[in-house]
Formats: sequence, structure tokens, C-alpha cells
Amino acid sequence: MDPAQFRVDATKVIGPLLHSWEHTVGSCHAPLALRADWQSQLRLCHEELGFQYVRFHGLLSDDVGVVVRRNDRLLFSFFNTDQIFDFLLSIGMRPFIELSFMPETLASGRTTVFHYRANVTPPKSYEEWSTLISRLVGHWTERYGIDEVRHWFFEVWNEPNLQIFWDGTREEYFELYRHAAQAIKGTDVGLKVGGPATAKEEWIEEFLDFCQQRRLPVDFISTHHYPNDVIWYENQDTETQLANSKRSILREWTENACRRSRGLPVYYTEWNCSSNGRFRLQDDPYAAAFVTKTIMESAHLVEAYSFWTFSDIFEEDYFPSVPFHGGFGLLNIHGIPKPTYRAFELLHALGNERLFVQGQHPTLDAWAVRNDRGLTLLITNHALPRQQINEVAVLLEIEGLSPPRSVTIERIDEDHANPKQAWVEMGRPEYLSRDRVQHLVQASRTLKTTQSWHVKDNKTCLNVKLPPHAVASITLGS
Repeated sequence: MDPAQFRVDATKVIGPLLHSWEHTVGSCHAPLALRADWQSQLRLCHEELGFQYVRFHGLLSDDVGVVVRRNDRLLFSFFNTDQIFDFLLSIGMRPFIELSFMPETLASGRTTVFHYRANVTPPKSYEEWSTLISRLVGHWTERYGIDEVRHWFFEVWNEPNLQIFWDGTREEYFELYRHAAQAIKGTDVGLKVGGPATAKEEWIEEFLDFCQQRRLPVDFISTHHYPNDVIWYENQDTETQLANSKRSILREWTENACRRSRGLPVYYTEWNCSSNGRFRLQDDPYAAAFVTKTIMESAHLVEAYSFWTFSDIFEEDYFPSVPFHGGFGLLNIHGIPKPTYRAFELLHALGNERLFVQGQHPTLDAWAVRNDRGLTLLITNHALPRQQINEVAVLLEIEGLSPPRSVTIERIDEDHANPKQAWVEMGRPEYLSRDRVQHLVQASRTLKTTQSWHVKDNKTCLNVKLPPHAVASITLGS
């Protein structure tokens, strides 16, 4: 069979590559930010992957302790939030603040979510909600300075269109946003606030209509999506949901959300290869290929494309001890990089100038990105679960480029940068010694090897093979 062919024109720039995936990354809930291992992993992600902000649930929940009621008076304590934000700023990161969930003393009901019992009911008094937000934001501006806090983002709630996260109506969420936004802007008009923080890109038009009719501030649109959203309610297992999904569906949804956002910047504050935090393929090369393809298709469309999450230090349901249990994280509980982490590492190394690439294939995608050190070709071989995919031979032809000084390749696939496979070969131990952790970290690394090439008809030509669910990054040094 003839190889799949892709042609790169190094003289034709098609636009910038915005590293929007590095703007923000997700985490579980706020108290975990006080753990030493969480902090160590986030520092690593910032240094190696370039993340600038982190977003998490539950900053207002009772286990952070921002407000209680004593003798019919509200008493505020922001010490724990300060400990979290002090750490973020100390490593060069900032918070993307999700204002959730409802403190028990302000809550109108007792409905909760997750094992840490986050209250998801509206406030019994919107005035008290406003007071909390005003006091909290005022404290942060006093502690960190208004110039610093103007760099932060304030997102009101999390997925209020899902009853599991908001026990009120859509109109009650809009009221929640109104009071929060007015309290934030009442502190300083330069602070950034947005919403509706919905799942599945819902409520965008209705939210903007509400804000326009009441002349409310809104600086950005935030929303979430996962590729199995379209059939999430069908009570199927995740692999079946994804098998019934559609290739490149997240790009289509992103384009649609941008059209509906009326010119406002769009921040995706959650996405992953599924919405299931116990999905086996999230530890596999499958996820790396999906992540790479999705980011390269959508990065130039939005201001932020925040992966959910950077770590398997995560306890919405319970805290598993199994090293590879299909968690959302780029790093597992031991800090071992998964294939997705290595994909973000390859993406971080890319330049900012996208070049023209011509070629089509049912499972292959290719991109060319240039920086001041040379040109990188990024290729994925990916299909959704249970869909046809095979190893593919690829011919890459680059025209308009002087012969490179060197050509190297880094791979992520079943046999490269795949620590889960090394763990399986260990016998799937539930608990790991330090030596075994280090062995798995080493197994996770991508190896940079020399790639052969030749010149034909003034074109630099390369032949590579990509197995199923693979990523290859080929760098041509200038």
C-alpha cells in the first residue's frame, strides 16, 4: 500500500499558534492545594508544560472555612485561601477562581455533591452572598494588590446547567451571577468576571441576553465539553459513548461556541478525552493522540483551553491507591507522567507560527510549526474506540526549506512513553516502592532519536510509520 502523503510549504504561514492550552489547567478541589505532593506536581507542570493558571472547585466550601455564622453574625476567615494563593504566586502561577460551592451557613438547602459534600443549593440570601464575595475580593486586593488581582479571572460557579452541581433554576443562577459580578466590579472595575461555566456549551446566548438586559458586566465566556457529552444521558459505558461520538467533535463545538459568544473571549475551563474519572484509556497512548489532535485543531480559536486535570491527586468520589486507574490527571498519584503529560511536553516545545500542510487520511493528522530554532512536524494517528485504525506509513515532503542540519523524532505510542505498560509488566502492583516509581518515570520519557531523510526535487522528504493511537514529533534543525 502506498504511504499517506502530507506536503508542507515552509514559505506559507497560515497563522499563529496560540498556546491557549497553557493558559490554565484544572484540579480537583481547593483543600488539595494545601498538600505537599499536589504542590510539587503543580510546580513541575508549570516548569515543564508552561501552565500559568490553575482552576479548582470548592474554594467557598466549608472545608476551606471562608465563612461561618455565630450569634447571627457572619464571621469570615480567609487564611486558607491565602495559603493556597501564596503558594501559586510563589511558583509563578495565578488562580483562575471558580466561585463555588455554597457555604453551609449561606445555603438554602442541604443538597450536596461528591464525597466532600459540596453544597450546590442557591443562597438563602443573595445579599449575604454579595457580602461574602465583596469581602473576599476586597481582602485579596488588599493582600496582593489591585495590579496583581486584575490578572486573575473570576468564574461564577461550576456547570449550573447540570442539576448535580446546581439545585436551583437557570434564573436563580443568573441572579447568583448578577450579585457576584456586581460585588466584584464594586471592588474594582478592572477585575475580570465571566460565566456561565456550563457543561456542553449550554446557556451562552441566554446568559448574554440576561447580562445585556440588566447591563451587567461580563468579560469572558466560560464553558466545558467532553467528547461523550452528546450521548452522556444514554446510560452507556464510556467506551460505547465515545464509539458513538464523532471524530473532531470538540473542534466543531468550539467553533460553534465562539460564534455564539458575540465577540467575547472564550475560555474552556474543562475538557478531557472523556468525562469519566475512571476511564482506562486516559492512562494510555490513546489519550495522548486524542489530546494532541484536539489541541492542534482548537488552540487558535480560544483564549484558554484548560485540560481537566493536571493530577490524579483527586477525590471527588474517593482517593484510589492503584497507580493507574484511569484518572483525569496528566500525572498519576505518584507523580509519574502519563502519555498525555508527554504530549503536553511536546506541545509546549512548539513554536508560534503555523505553516501550510496539505494531505488527508482517515486517521492521520499533521501540522507544521516553526520557531527560531527550526521546524517541527507533529503527526497523530488516532481514532475513537472500536473504530478502524491501523499502522500507517507516512511520506512527508517539505518544500521551501534549506536542507536541515539535523532531524530528530520523539514518539508516544504503545512502545514509547508508556509507563502503564511497564506497570502491567511489573504485575500491576497496587503500591509502589521508590525504586519502582523511578523506573516508571524513566519508562514515561520520550526518547529523541535521529530520523533519516533525503532530498528529492528540492524537497526534504521523510518516511515514518505510526502505529495506532500514536504521536510523533519530528524536528528539523536549521
